[in-house]
Amino acid sequence: MPWVPELFTAPALEALEQKRHRKFQTVPFFDGILTGEVDALIGSFVGEPELHHPVRGRIRGKQEFEAYVLDTQAWLTERNCAIEEVMTIHGKSQGCGEAILHLDGGEASVDLPVSVAADWVRDGHLTELRVYYSSWPLTARHSNRPPVLQPDPKLRAPDVVGEYQAALAAGDLDAIVDAFEPDGYAREPAGGRFIHSGTGALRSFYEQMFSNGGGVALEHCGLIDDGRACALEYNVVQWGKTELPPQAGIAVYVRGETGKLAAARIYDDVSPPIAARR
Repeated sequence: MPWVPELFTAPALEALEQKRHRKFQTVPFFDGILTGEVDALIGSFVGEPELHHPVRGRIRGKQEFEAYVLDTQAWLTERNCAIEEVMTIHGKSQGCGEAILHLDGGEASVDLPVSVAADWVRDGHLTELRVYYSSWPLTARHSNRPPVLQPDPKLRAPDVVGEYQAALAAGDLDAIVDAFEPDGYAREPAGGRFIHSGTGALRSFYEQMFSNGGGVALEHCGLIDDGRACALEYNVVQWGKTELPPQAGIAVYVRGETGKLAAARIYDDVSPPIAARR
């Protein structure tokens, strides 16, 4: 996801398919950018390209989008980026792709988890893209992000995802840990070592999350679900006793064999109003 393969030149598509050892129904986001084929990327949109970026904000129009593509291509090339695809969720008119960008750094390499949500029309052409990641792996600082979508009061997360959301909002430690498979994990936006796997680690993580006097309140804005996994776009508005200006994010919830969560992967840039873990 999300680019239309037929729009790329044959040499670019062939090189990409040889690199990934597979044919593409849709070209993954960062792979498409690395081709540098701006016309194919712009042509993947129904009309004017529109992309919402965590740092750059809204990018709309051909000239602005082309500048973003070329800058991003140069940055990925300079950092010798290796792209690890994680999961793609396909809905009827929306999708979500996850990747980890392995980037060369000054003293150490950087692993940057990124999620891209897409809206499209029936023929697969895009109407809008929304990119989510935390600035922490790159700068060791948070860059709090204003809302991208407005809350949908009618939206209800299904099954175990809804149970997780209720426990998160209530700050119910037992219920949120019980929503996971015994070997399930939660990954913080910074990724890397911020992965909490197994019941004990999950309990410790969410106990810290709820240490500011309660749960984390989210405004639910969009839901992409293919049965296997569910992506929820949201705004964080309160963390325990602390009200926050609405801040955009997305989380991907993967269902395990028993119907509980095998994984919860979070993509936002909220600075938690809690004490730092040792």
